[in-house]
Amino acid sequence: MKIVMLGAPGAGKGTQAKMISEKYGIPHISTGDIFRANIKENTELGQKAKTYMDKGLLVPDELVVDLVVDRLAQDDAKKGYVLDGFPRTIPQAEALTAALEKIGEKLDYAIDVDVPDENIIQRMSGRRACVSCGGTYHIKYNPTKKEGVCDACGGELILRDDDKPETVQQRLSVYHEQTQPLIDYYTKAGILKEVDGTVDLDAVFEAIVGILG
Repeated sequence: MKIVMLGAPGAGKGTQAKMISEKYGIPHISTGDIFRANIKENTELGQKAKTYMDKGLLVPDELVVDLVVDRLAQDDAKKGYVLDGFPRTIPQAEALTAALEKIGEKLDYAIDVDVPDENIIQRMSGRRACVSCGGTYHIKYNPTKKEGVCDACGGELILRDDDKPETVQQRLSVYHEQTQPLIDYYTKAGILKEVDGTVDLDAVFEAIVGILG
């Protein structure tokens, strides 16, 4: 079962990918984890990626695809995998399709966790993070006992720059421009499945399990 997760930043696709991974016993593969593992192990691909990241540049598509395909070739991914955060663009999707075809494989499902922008802005701008222990809360969905104070360590809670409405709006604009076209791409490939991401986590997961069987 080879799955790619789609959805805007803050749609909750990473959480769903972890739950799929646990239920079906397949690895949850995110590009961030792949980069970190390769850099830590000082692999040739990791060294190449690091030269770009150290300069604050985006890692080029062909290198990202090489890293992902290398990860998909590992033993734990033989039964399948769930890709999260990749592909992000049409060229990456095409490169992944071509790389999989070379080894006689293809994706089974592209699952889009669909959440309207206004819900995402509300969700993310309500997040609060503890400056001391890194614990995360939400003013509406997961509030602390005492406003502005971390339940775990008593540290101060802040709204991270990443979660400010204007930053979220910017990230959503980039998503619509670069990543939204993937929905058409995978629809044409006949593997796109959409789930309503506005309901609670368990209901989203139930819908996904209904698709995957």
